[in-house]
Amino acid sequence: MLFLVGLKCIFDPMQLPIDSPKHQGQRLQLVALLKEKGIAHPQVIAALEMVPRHWFMDPGLASHAYKNKAYPIAAEQTISHPYTVAFQSELIDVKAGDKVLEIGTGSGYQTAILKAMQLEIYTIERQRELFKKTQRLFDQIGLRPKQVLLGDGYLGLPKDGPFDAIIVTAGAPYLPKALLSQLKIGGRLVIPIGEDPQIMHRYTRTGDKHFDKETFGEFRFVPLLKDKN
Repeated sequence: MLFLVGLKCIFDPMQLPIDSPKHQGQRLQLVALLKEKGIAHPQVIAALEMVPRHWFMDPGLASHAYKNKAYPIAAEQTISHPYTVAFQSELIDVKAGDKVLEIGTGSGYQTAILKAMQLEIYTIERQRELFKKTQRLFDQIGLRPKQVLLGDGYLGLPKDGPFDAIIVTAGAPYLPKALLSQLKIGGRLVIPIGEDPQIMHRYTRTGDKHFDKETFGEFRFVPLLKDKN
């Protein structure tokens, strides 16, 4: 019952898809594994425990949803490893009510985790096929970010900035400077940069033109592409 109450607070649908006790148990086992790997932020852990990852995967792969692995979705994209989702969600270092821009809506799973963290979410997807598929899913489960847009993630969303945090869920070959300019003072950009693998970076805005840079090791993402498709 606790899971059901929590899900209705996040998604507010007329009828929730199936989230069985078996799914819930598998989810808790996955979260225990992620804790062993160092995930510790209470908001992130609570969101991972609550959000059903299998809702965001193709039915043929749903039985694998609670393994710490990436899987294909649509438009040659993937749903990231749960550890990667959790790690990036920790790195943005946010609190409830913060305004966050997500670059790369993808399957919508990361979006749902951020929403479960009680954040104000703006999210951009480049791939039209994936955008439409994820929009249908959001409508089905009642997930309502502040905005879900089809657009070029390299450009960000300047008209709705500045943001407390920006999270990029695909690998950029270089740092998109437009994203830095859309951070609040004290805001954080978390982005994997490079070819294969990428290095996870966090940029914190410390002044109008000043940013602190940190790096956090190697990850593998699909590439961040320009323009709309």
